[in-house]
Amino acid sequence: MISEKMYELGTKKSTIRTIYEYGRMRAAEVGEENIYDFSLGNPNVPSPEGVKQSIFDILNEMEPCAIHGYTIAPGDPGVRETLAASINKRFGTKLTGKNLFMTAGAAAAITIVFKALSEPDDEFIAFAPFFPEYRCFVESTGAKLIVVPAHPVDFQIDFAAFESCITKNTKAVIVNSPNNPSGAVYSENTIKKLVAILAAKEQEYAHPIFLISDEPYREIVYDGIEVPYLTKYYMDTIVCYSYSKSLSMPGERIGYIAVPDEITGFGKVYGAIAGAGRVLTHVNAPSLFQQVIARCADMTSDISAYEKNGKLLYNGLIEAGFTCVKPQGAFYLFPKALEDDDYAFCERAKKYDLLLVPGTDFGCPGYFRASYCIKLETIEKSLPFFKKLAAEYEK
Repeated sequence: MISEKMYELGTKKSTIRTIYEYGRMRAAEVGEENIYDFSLGNPNVPSPEGVKQSIFDILNEMEPCAIHGYTIAPGDPGVRETLAASINKRFGTKLTGKNLFMTAGAAAAITIVFKALSEPDDEFIAFAPFFPEYRCFVESTGAKLIVVPAHPVDFQIDFAAFESCITKNTKAVIVNSPNNPSGAVYSENTIKKLVAILAAKEQEYAHPIFLISDEPYREIVYDGIEVPYLTKYYMDTIVCYSYSKSLSMPGERIGYIAVPDEITGFGKVYGAIAGAGRVLTHVNAPSLFQQVIARCADMTSDISAYEKNGKLLYNGLIEAGFTCVKPQGAFYLFPKALEDDDYAFCERAKKYDLLLVPGTDFGCPGYFRASYCIKLETIEKSLPFFKKLAAEYEK
C-alpha cells in the first residue's frame, strides 16, 4: 500500500531531533534556563549586519517579480557569476557561473549529487564519524553507504581501513571538513594521501571515483588553521556548500554545488545534477536568498563566540575527567562517553538535564556529540553537572 522505507524514515525521527524535541518539552516543565541542550547544531551567533541590510536593499531596489519569482533551475545567472568570482578570489580557482548549481542548502546539494552519480550497485564511502543523514540520502538512491572506521587519536583518516573499503563499485568518497561531529579539519597531508589513493584506484578500475566535499563549516576554524580547497588537489571533486553556518541562517536553505571544468565528463555530470534536481522537485533555490548571498558572499558571522564556547566546554570536560580530541573547527565536541553504551550514557546525562547525542548515530559507538553553538552562560552553568555526571562513574 505504501513505501515501508519512507514510512520508517517519516516515523522514526533522527536522534538529534528527538533529543531536541525532548528538550523543548523539559524546558516547558522546568524552565529554559535549567536545560543544557547540546543537541542541535543551530547557530546562535547573529547573521552579519550586512545580511539584514541586503534584505532591506533588495526589497527596496528590485521589482517584486524579480525578488520572489522563479529563477532558472541552476540559479540566477548573475548570482552564480558573483559567487564564482568570490570563490576564485578566495581559493585561486577558475570557476564561472556555469560551474555552479544553486541549491536549498548543503543537504539538498549532497542529496542531488548522490542522485546524479548513483547507478545500480554503486557504493559511496564516508569516514566515521559522519553526519547521520548521509546514510538515508545515499540509500534513497538505491546505492550503499560504506563506512570507514574512525581513527580516534585525531579523527583524521585511517588509510589502511580506507583502502580496504574501495572496490570496483566505489562511485564517490564523501569528505566533511571541518567535521560534524568531531570538529576535526583534514590536514593538507591527509588530503594529499587521500587523493593519491583515489587517483591510483581510478587507474586500477578504469572509471572516475568522485570526491564529494561537504563543507558547510568551512569558515568556522580556529587558531589560524586553513581548510584545503579540494578541487585544487583532485580534479574529480564536487563541492557542496551552504551559507547556513557561515552566515547564521540555516532556516533560509541556500547553498550551491560547484562542478569544476576539469572533472571527468563535465557536461554529463552537470547535466545529471540538473536532472537529479528536477526529479527531486528542486525547481530552484529560494530566489530572495540567492540575491542576498550574492551581496554577502564575502561576509561571515563572528565565529569568535564559537571559539570561546568551545574552549570553555573542552577545558571544563577535560577537568571533569572526560577524554576528547580538541576541535579545530565547526562547533561540536566529540568526547568519549564514560561507558561503552553511549545511548545509556546519554540517558543518564538527562538526569542533570544535559542533552547529548550518542556517537553511535555518527558511526562511533562509545562517544557523544555536544554542540556548543549555544549561550556561553548555558555552558558555564552546565559544567558542574558534567562533573556530577562524571563522579557517578568514578564511584
